[in-house]
Amino acid sequence: MASISPSIFHKIASVSGALAIALGAYGSHASSMNQEDVKRFKESFMTGNLYHHIHNLALLAVPFAKRPNLFGGLICAGILLFSGSCYLVGLKQDKSFGKLAPVGGYLLMAGWLTFAF
Repeated sequence: MASISPSIFHKIASVSGALAIALGAYGSHASSMNQEDVKRFKESFMTGNLYHHIHNLALLAVPFAKRPNLFGGLICAGILLFSGSCYLVGLKQDKSFGKLAPVGGYLLMAGWLTFAF
């Protein structure tokens, strides 16, 4: 299996970071809903956004990991599944989109453990 250069994760972190900022700005201006829907939207959406930002920073540490491709891959997949499902729950107001959030959370935890060991 060919190895991926750890430097690709800096590019992924850069694009993902810009996306996290754009999505955070979008989420902070949700106003075309009633008050109860806005509260639920922001709760889910901004949780996803917070984890998105934090784990973008983790991607910058990929070159320092013992197994950089595994660490970076787990963090990327975790961001996509955890934050992505939180974003979808907020946008669609449908909790069924949140079913992948726990899987994403486990991937994020596995990524951090991979970084440690």
